[in-house]
Order: sequence, then structure tokens, then C-alpha cells
Amino acid sequence: MLLSTTGSIEGRKVSQYLGVVAGEAIIGANLFKDIFAAIRDVVGGRSSSYEKVLKEAKEHALSELEEQARMRGANAVIGIDLDYETIGSNGSMLMVSANGTAVILE
Repeated sequence: MLLSTTGSIEGRKVSQYLGVVAGEAIIGANLFKDIFAAIRDVVGGRSSSYEKVLKEAKEHALSELEEQARMRGANAVIGIDLDYETIGSNGSMLMVSANGTAVILE
């Protein structure tokens, strides 16, 4: 399955559009990650624990999007858009959504 953020694939023609597909992932960050991220915010540097959670959420959302496309008979998803949001009363949950157009490429 070819996944692309572009609206077309060079050298390939879209023979059929199968509709919009989507995948979502909501993942909570725990208290220890919050504490270590706060320390990193003060002293500087990257928060590898949050980066790992973000990567897992992105991979899950794209996997769900790919599965929806496969169920429709697609061999590619084009125009993928990834959105990231924090949700919850204290922003402790991370939501990643992936949307794109399932297509059949020649």
C-alpha cells in the first residue's frame, strides 16, 4: 500500500477514487512522562518519552487509515493529512488523526 501526502504520484495515474479514509489514535501520557517533560522544559532538550508516544500514535492512525483503504480495494492513499491535538480537561491526552483519499493506481 502506497501512502502519500501528495495529491498525485509521479508516473502513476489514478484509475479510480474510492473515497475518504481516516484513522485516529488517542493516547494518554502518564504522570511520570509529564514530570520528566516539565524538567526538560526547564533545562532544555528533547522529551524522548513524548516523542515516542507521538510516534506510536501516528503509526497507529496511519495503520488504521491503511486498513480502511485496503478494505475498499485501494492500492494507495493520496493527499494524507496528519493532525495533532491535545484533548482532555488538562490536555493529558494526545490525539492524532490521519485522513486521505483511497485510490487505485494503474
